[in-house]
Amino acid sequence: MLVSLSILIIASLLAGILFRKLGLPELLGMIFVGIILGPYGFDYVDKQILLLSKELRTLALIIILIRAGLGINRDLLNKVGFNSFKMSFIPCIFEGVSIMIISHYVLYFDIVTSGILGFIIAAVSPAVVVPQMIALNEYGFGKNKEIPTLILAGASIDDVFAITIFTVFLNIKTGKNVNILQSIIGIPVSIIFGIGIGLILGMALVLLFRKFHIRDTKKVLLFIVVAILFNTLEQFFTIATLLGIMTIGFVILEKSSEQAKRMASKFGKIWVFAEIVLFTLIGMEVNYKMAFSSQYTVLIIAVIIFGLVFRSLGVFTALLFSSLNMKERLFCAISYIPKATVQAAIGAIPLSMGVAHGELILSVAVMSIIITAPVGTVLIKITAPKLLVKN
Repeated sequence: MLVSLSILIIASLLAGILFRKLGLPELLGMIFVGIILGPYGFDYVDKQILLLSKELRTLALIIILIRAGLGINRDLLNKVGFNSFKMSFIPCIFEGVSIMIISHYVLYFDIVTSGILGFIIAAVSPAVVVPQMIALNEYGFGKNKEIPTLILAGASIDDVFAITIFTVFLNIKTGKNVNILQSIIGIPVSIIFGIGIGLILGMALVLLFRKFHIRDTKKVLLFIVVAILFNTLEQFFTIATLLGIMTIGFVILEKSSEQAKRMASKFGKIWVFAEIVLFTLIGMEVNYKMAFSSQYTVLIIAVIIFGLVFRSLGVFTALLFSSLNMKERLFCAISYIPKATVQAAIGAIPLSMGVAHGELILSVAVMSIIITAPVGTVLIKITAPKLLVKN
């Protein structure tokens, strides 16, 4: 396992350097390494790594969310709060409903199965988007209107909304009793609980750090452990834990800014390794053979593009009365293109539960990753200097 992991890291580092030389994001190289060396490529990776894939990806995502939270202060939230709230659900609804309608008429799914597909695909990927927005913040792009913060805050809630609606449609399809109104009301409740628990945990860590002398390295480890335990609550309750983890970082920054900066620096170093783990493992989840072997390949691509068009319309609708100009709104729409983590995590659930057209749903989920993760990432990198003001 260690030899396999070592080769994976070396290959990812080399691919990252190569892609950077080509003017492309390093994470794309890491994703392609995962695809090539993973189970659907040369199948080189040790099976134990694949068994731990979900947990390792979750850990890497937690680290980048902590890093994001340690960079968001009260002034930023006041500046982007309402717009990021609208961005968290309006684009998701536009894309999910549009895919639900087109797949009903083009792929001949019944309306409930179409809803399942629509809200699997409608989720944006925080794992891809958040690191990009942190990098833009560091380089100063869009800082005048805090556009990167707006996007990363909205993207972290978007998943909660998409997965909740997906679960409603799945329960209806599998014959489970489901209260639709209660499920919809549960979305803001889960967000409030996520933020509330995050505030409590953040204050607890601040008080602990004040009362006891703890080295910064140990503080970082303690923060990671608390975030992991908090994230496991999602298995038992509907809580927006991703948003809650960012909230913990926000509280520490508010109460002890110097300490937060030191911790953020250490998390930046940890991210060098976590980034490799996250994106190579995302690549390993991509069964490109299934996506391209389907007789519906052209229709699948058309459905995904159709959904992205309506997602972009949703972004423009959400930002209708904001202070952002047309270039900045266009950048926000581009930033909401990448899909990866949610599609890889739940794309196979309908098939495993015996839902009709489950294999085709999985093919669409896989194809959405193949198309949107690299294209969206490249477009974010290329368009940021052209569409955003640099401070």
